[in-house]
Formats: sequence, C-alpha cells, structure tokens
Amino acid sequence: MSPSPGWIHDARTTLLQSEVDFFRVQPARYWLDFLLSLVLAYGFGGAVLMSPLGSLAQLAAYPLAVFWIYRLGSLVHEVCHLGHHELRGFKVTWNLLVGVLTLAPSPFFTRHHRDHHSARMYGTKEDPEYIVNVFQPGSALSLISYAGLVALFPLIVFFRFLLAPLTFVHPKVREWFLTHASSLTMNFRYVRRVNGFDRWAITVVELLCCVRAAQMLLFVMLGFAPWTRLPLFYSLGIGVLVLNQLRLLADHHFDGDGQPCELDHHIRDSCNYTGRDFLTWVFFPFAIRYHALHHLFPTLPYHNLKAAHEYLLQHLPTDSPYRSLDERTWWSVARKTLFVPARTAAAA
Repeated sequence: MSPSPGWIHDARTTLLQSEVDFFRVQPARYWLDFLLSLVLAYGFGGAVLMSPLGSLAQLAAYPLAVFWIYRLGSLVHEVCHLGHHELRGFKVTWNLLVGVLTLAPSPFFTRHHRDHHSARMYGTKEDPEYIVNVFQPGSALSLISYAGLVALFPLIVFFRFLLAPLTFVHPKVREWFLTHASSLTMNFRYVRRVNGFDRWAITVVELLCCVRAAQMLLFVMLGFAPWTRLPLFYSLGIGVLVLNQLRLLADHHFDGDGQPCELDHHIRDSCNYTGRDFLTWVFFPFAIRYHALHHLFPTLPYHNLKAAHEYLLQHLPTDSPYRSLDERTWWSVARKTLFVPARTAAAA
C-alpha cells in the first residue's frame, strides 16, 4: 500500500502531538460503564423473562432490556481493541458474565473485527462487517433474504454452540469450524485466520457456551422454567441483533468495489455522526458514532473519541478532508445503503 495521504498524516500527527494523551485507557470508566449496563440489562431482561406472558410489565420492560443488553454487548468492541495484556481482568469478566451468557464471546468477534480494519480485507467481498456483502442495496428480494437471515441467525449461533462437541469428531471437521464457523458474521465468505491463541480461546469459550446453551434447554425440559422462556430468549436475541444490524447500515458509505482499497478511500468511506438525533444515540453506544475517527485511530479508547474529535476540529486546517467525514443523522446514510442500487458496492 502507498504511504498515508497528507491529510491523514496531518490528522495523526496533530493528535499524537497533543499535550493530552488521548490514547490513555481509564480502567475505572470501563468498569463503571460495564457494571451500570450489566445491572440494567439483566434487571430489565429478568423482568421480561419473569413477568406474566403478555403482561404490561413485560411489554414495558422489553424495549429497555433490548437496549441495555445491546449496550452491554457492544462493549465487546472495546474488549476487541484493548491490547493483549491490557485490562485482562475486565476482558475475562466481560466474557464470563456477558459473552458466555449471551452466546456472543469476544474470541468469536475480535479476529473478524480486526480483519475489517485491515488494509487486506476492508471493503472486499470477504470483509466480514461490510454489510453490502450480505444483501444487494435497492433489491427488494435481497432485502427480504437478508431479513430472513437476521431472523435465523440467533438459532444458527445457538446450535453452533450447543453442538460444539461434535466439531471435534475429526481434525478436518474441527479445522473447518475454526476457520469458517467461529466468527459472528453473516458474510459466510469470510474465512478467518487462526493462530495458536485463537485455537485455545475459541475452544474455551465455545465449550462454556455449549454448557450455557444446554442449560437453557435443560431448565425448560426439567420443569425449572416454563416453555415460554425459550421464545423469550429468542425475542431478546433478535431485538439486540436488529439494533446491531441497523447500526452496521451506516458505519460506512459502502462505496467499495470489492477490491482492497487505499487508506484514503477507507477513511473517506467511513462516517462520524455529530448530530443529536435519537436513533444515532440508540444505535451507536459508547461514542462509536465517531466511526471514521475510530478507523483512523483503532486503539483510541471509546471514552476519548468525542474529545479527540473536537481537538482535531480545533487544530486541523479548515480545508482538511477530515471535516467532510461528518454526517448529521444515521438515516441519511442508512437509507442510501438500503434503497439506492449498488454503485460500486461489493454486494453478494
């Protein structure tokens, strides 16, 4: 790849030369956001599961449970970008209390998310988070198929973990599952690379998730929970998944042509949301609405994104392309992703 364009070099130099260390992680902030989200997510989630079916209390608790579980689960993004030796206790705790219990552990996310950031993968047909790889913009049939995939995905994940022991039946079967079915992506063309640590981490969390999936079934089969518990779990899972898919519609403009692209296009293809509309607040927790800035500085802690963005606006030249990355609302980008026929998109 060619050297970074001048405006990207200027932005990086400007932030790195600041007297403020924007890259300093504040562990207390991570723990505070985690514990607050944990209490509210499982509090409202418990209300949904324990309230009489169809009761007013259950109906009122459902949207709050989905929002807070989505927010709690979104911390996997921060777990992914922490250094290997950074906040290990936080990462283990998040996985045990959230990743395993919700069947969305970080070893099934970290590798494919980092590939999404890579020059090798970003915007290609194998990019696991480039959402136009999953449906064709402007095609009603493709959007219907995409909606069907979203509806099935929680079940696919559930049975992937429930049947995890079967993946050890033969080394070739195990290898296929490690590379093709150990990432929480809907782009099934994605093939992950697996190193020694990945093999260990995947094995540990998938077996824990297997126990969790089996426990969900056994509690119903043994009469410890009503049969309605399972569809309620599904309803919570699908609600959280829908929120995440809505966010993915507007992380980027999706102008890629399916080939690896230069860094300049990579960053210009990404969005910062500076408006205050309600949907942006719902879909982009933990300041990830500064998504172009995040792709410019992937290791920038989420709690410093807003301050870093404001610092760059104060110190970059008035004609810096960085300023053009701002978008006012989620819908202004999402509607084009959904309904404008693919320009040069890497659609499936």
